[in-house]
Amino acid sequence: MAWAILVLAGLLEIVWAYTMKLSHGFSRMGPTIITLVAMVASFALLSHAMRSLPLGTAYTVWTGIGAVGAFLLGIMVLNEPANLLRIIAAVMIVGGLILMKIATP
Repeated sequence: MAWAILVLAGLLEIVWAYTMKLSHGFSRMGPTIITLVAMVASFALLSHAMRSLPLGTAYTVWTGIGAVGAFLLGIMVLNEPANLLRIIAAVMIVGGLILMKIATP
């Protein structure tokens, strides 16, 4: 169950990163509110997952999901560049997340 909660926390990290971009420096109220709510929920779920997962594993997976998810969202929604080196870097992060999951008892 902790892993599912951690994944949800990571997905909420993607939400808040995206809505923070949409907030234009917290100058737009709607995206700003969504950012803050998603941040609090993401941190709360991360904290809950850390009750049974090691700190290093939980934090690494949380940030990795957020980083790769924000990267993909940027490419698909915001038309950010998808060059080969950026894609390789994202694949390496995903590989690290898989190894972290395998290595955690």
